[in-house]
Amino acid sequence: MTLAVRSAPTSPPEEDDWLAAIVQRPGMLGSLGSSESPRAVRVLCALPLGRLLAVAERVGDEEAAGLYKSWLGLNPDALEAYAVWFNLGVSLMRLGEKSQSAVAYENALVLKPDLHEAMVNLGLVREALGDPEEAMRVWRRAVPAAGHRRILHMHLGRMLEERGDLGAATDELRAALLIDPDQPDVQQHLVHLRQRMAMWPVLASDVPGLSVEELARNCGPLAALALHDDPAIQRDITAAWIARKLPPAPERLAPARGYRHDRIRIGYLSSDFCRHAMAFLIAEMLELHDRAAFEVYGYCASPEDGSGVRARMLGAFDHFVRIAEIGDEAAARRIRADEIDILVDLNGLTKGGRLGVLRWKPAPVQATYLGYVGPVPVPELDWLICDDIVVPPDLAHAYAPRPLPLAGCYQANDSKATDLPAVSRAEEGLPARAFVYCCFSHHYKITPRVFDAWLAILERSGDAVLWLVDDGPISRRNLVARWAAHGLAPERLIFAARVDPARYRARMALADLFLDTTPYNAGTVASDALRMGLPILTVRGRAFAARMATSLLTTMDLPELIAETMDDYVLRATTLADDPVAHVALRARLGGDRWARSLGDAAAFTRRLEDAYRRVRLCV
Repeated sequence: MTLAVRSAPTSPPEEDDWLAAIVQRPGMLGSLGSSESPRAVRVLCALPLGRLLAVAERVGDEEAAGLYKSWLGLNPDALEAYAVWFNLGVSLMRLGEKSQSAVAYENALVLKPDLHEAMVNLGLVREALGDPEEAMRVWRRAVPAAGHRRILHMHLGRMLEERGDLGAATDELRAALLIDPDQPDVQQHLVHLRQRMAMWPVLASDVPGLSVEELARNCGPLAALALHDDPAIQRDITAAWIARKLPPAPERLAPARGYRHDRIRIGYLSSDFCRHAMAFLIAEMLELHDRAAFEVYGYCASPEDGSGVRARMLGAFDHFVRIAEIGDEAAARRIRADEIDILVDLNGLTKGGRLGVLRWKPAPVQATYLGYVGPVPVPELDWLICDDIVVPPDLAHAYAPRPLPLAGCYQANDSKATDLPAVSRAEEGLPARAFVYCCFSHHYKITPRVFDAWLAILERSGDAVLWLVDDGPISRRNLVARWAAHGLAPERLIFAARVDPARYRARMALADLFLDTTPYNAGTVASDALRMGLPILTVRGRAFAARMATSLLTTMDLPELIAETMDDYVLRATTLADDPVAHVALRARLGGDRWARSLGDAAAFTRRLEDAYRRVRLCV
């Protein structure tokens, strides 16, 4: 956003185009504002402010910044110089010159302290410079009119959410909606915050003019997976989000007929090549790609976290390109220059995704995999990598892009063993002999229907306990309150602190049965549980996210752990707790090398994935 300032009548568009062309002449910018400036440039800088801004709007940010600086040099005492300082800040931020942009906004505020647009943008720059505390201090100093106050509430809510202060974030987002309820992005964050805090029902509104139906439509891609077990509804929600957030690119970069390289060039695009669940799944697959047939590129928007898994992944790529510091167009043009045959997006609609890169169509074949387990209806995506269980053929029509089923389970896994620490029930605060039900999924996946099923299970299971991951003080407090209202003893609900990946995996073996969530199943966590010999009980749903555990259990030939209804789920869970012989036999079936020969066979998975790549390449 740049500021428009009332001044003398603006010139006709044709004249402004002519003036803009002068600014863009080679060598012109180097002399702007100097004593030897060409007369045309000095004329530009003497223009009424309205015409100056009109010219600046018609040129690139570099030219505009030069023009603003020259104008300020020649008009230091102009009453409306605050507008030029503000617009200079906008141009400098777009150019990546964050510190200079902050100076420009501060100068604008010196001249006009109530310029709330500058206050908002200065806070965003401070955030981009890595100082969120200063950003919030800047925003809290502002007391603007309702329109700008709405924006400040929105940004404060977003940053408080990132800091984990979910209650305060909710208050800020609600304040923004009270000013204007018609804000789909704010509605989305509010719904997901309520999911994370186990504030049920999550689709509840005390904001005048905001209906439950509107909240459901605008709940956003991630919340939709835990709210709706219907891929068509999920597709419509994500399509609306994409329409708001990801405009089409002005051109398609890749040749429609593709390339004919001797080795197929596979590009993997992600912001999660770091200590992230996705990285732990695919590291070995990247290492095992057949280099005689494939050349593997990594396009990385991930943080440099110094983790072992990041170092391992970087070593697995034949070519590694950082794109975190460049825009979507530049990243897309780099991918096009590398002549990638198949570009695989590993984020989908999750945090940090770069779907804007895909809109440029930098590769002739583009697929999405693993990061987002639902429809990703970006028009430039060609394939959704899945299997016939998570996306059965009779529901394929509800998905976008087109499903690409693998011959076997969709989920990659890493077979390499890691050193695990010794753990004990006593150290984890668990009873020595009681049956331990557990769920280590994020609390946003827990729905009232699932939690009520758990209450029924525990009510019928004697002295059994429920062991959940601690996902924050507010959700813990809300779950404890619902537990107490049901009359269950407080010591039977135990929360596990978050720990490093090795300890997290080791302590899974201490539990007796993992109770899966629905309609958003455990994914990586489910595979980890099975790897540790911990049975996982799931309910088969309709959508991809509601069938992930079904795919894993089918691969391991454990159909008795797949329930068809919630009543069936409760019955199977209590039956296992009541029958120690059956439970011991089940755990024995999970022992030995069963996981390694099925889900953990990374080499077999990689060959199946490569077969799918060969099929889609032939479609170009």
